[in-house]
Amino acid sequence: MSTWIGIGIACLVAYVTKLLGYLVPETVLDSPPIRTGSAAATVGLLTALVVANTFASGQQLVLDARILALLAAAVALTLRMPFIGVVVVGALAAALARMAGMA
Repeated sequence: MSTWIGIGIACLVAYVTKLLGYLVPETVLDSPPIRTGSAAATVGLLTALVVANTFASGQQLVLDARILALLAAAVALTLRMPFIGVVVVGALAAALARMAGMA
């Protein structure tokens, strides 16, 4: 199977899945278990992305300046800074750590 056929099939599956979502009754979507599950799935997926991008480099586990950036961003989030401030604080922490010699 060529790559383009695979991409086309993936697009078709995604489109059909989205269409099927419109057929689900609203009473089902507003039920507490569905709301709780969808909120937990969102948090879980975002956490997995952050952890994978912070601690992984290719197939290896690495500890570098990204950890300090993540910690600084977490502190900024705790202080309820605006999102752009959190990004700037994280970037500054990574830059300072790399200037200090951390990989």
